[in-house]
Amino acid sequence: MLGFKDIIGHEKIKEHLQKAIESDHVSHAYILTGETGMGRKSLANAFSMTLLCERGKSDPCMECHACKQVMTNNHPDLIFVTHEKPGSIGVDDIRGQINDTIMIRPYSSYYKIYIVDEAEKMTVQAQNALLKTIEEPPSYVIIMLLTTNQEAFLPTILSRCVQLKLKPQTDAVVKSYLMGSLGIKESRADIYAAFARGNLGRAIHLASSEEFQLLYSELLHMLKHLKEMDIMELLFYIKKMKDENLDIYDCLDFMQLWYRDILMYKVTQDINLLIFREEFNTMKEMSASSAYDGIETILKAIDKARIRLDANVNMELAMELMLLVMKEN
Repeated sequence: MLGFKDIIGHEKIKEHLQKAIESDHVSHAYILTGETGMGRKSLANAFSMTLLCERGKSDPCMECHACKQVMTNNHPDLIFVTHEKPGSIGVDDIRGQINDTIMIRPYSSYYKIYIVDEAEKMTVQAQNALLKTIEEPPSYVIIMLLTTNQEAFLPTILSRCVQLKLKPQTDAVVKSYLMGSLGIKESRADIYAAFARGNLGRAIHLASSEEFQLLYSELLHMLKHLKEMDIMELLFYIKKMKDENLDIYDCLDFMQLWYRDILMYKVTQDINLLIFREEFNTMKEMSASSAYDGIETILKAIDKARIRLDANVNMELAMELMLLVMKEN
C-alpha cells in the first residue's frame, strides 16, 4: 500500500487531500472519479492511512501500529463496503454495512472511514439510503465513493460530496515509470504509454499481458503484409482475432497508432516522433508508398469501424469493410 509520496502524478488531488488534513478541514464525503487503473484506490488508501496514522502528519509514517493495520487490511476503523451481486450495490448493502454501523464510534482512531468501490453500481434506492447518512453524518465519519462514472450518481449525492476527478498522466510520466521502475526498454515503453492513454495502471498491465503481446505480434504481421494478402487471408485474421478473444477496440487502437506513425513520418521524416520506432524501415517504406489522403481515409475507416461496433453492427462485417479500405489505400 502506498503513501501520498509514492503515488505517481495526481499532484493537485494529493495536495487538496493533504491540505485538508493539515488544516483540519476534512470533508465527510468524497467522490474519486477515474478510469480503472488510474489510481483511485491508491489515493483513497493513502488518504485513509494518513488520517488514521498515529503521528498525525500529512503523509502516513508507514511504521505505527495503525499504518500497519491499514497495510494489512486489518484496521477496525477502515471499512471497505462489499456487495454480493457483481452488477449492483443494493440498499441492503448500504444499510447493513454503513447505516447500521455508523453510530458506533471508532475503536482506536478519531476517524471512521468507509470506502465504497465501484460506487456507480449503487441502485437509486441504495443512493437514497446513503444520502440520509451523508446529510447528517457523525463528526468522525468519512465516506469515500470510488467510481468510473460519477454521472451515475443522483444530483443530491453529487452536491453533498467533494468531487475529485483523476486526470490522465502524460505519456512522458508513464514512460519514465515503465523504464525506471519496471526496466522496460524505451521502444516498448513508448508503445505501452501511447496505448494506455495516460492510464499508468493500464500501461503496467499491458507490459505484463500475454494477451497484449499476442495482439501486438498478430496485428503487426497483418499490417506489415496487408497489401500482399488476399481477402480470404484477411478474413482469416478477423476470425483468428475473434477466436483468440482479442479485445476488438484494442485492435482498432493499435491500428490507429500504426497509421498515425506512418502519417507522422511522411510529414516530418523524424524517427524520434514515432511510437513504433522498432519498425522504422517498414514505416519508411509505407509512408513513401502511401498518399496523404489515402492514410487519412484509412484513419477515418478505423473510426467508422468503431462507430459501427458501438451500434452493434456484426464485428466481422465491420472489420472486413475497414480492412478492404486499408487494402485499397
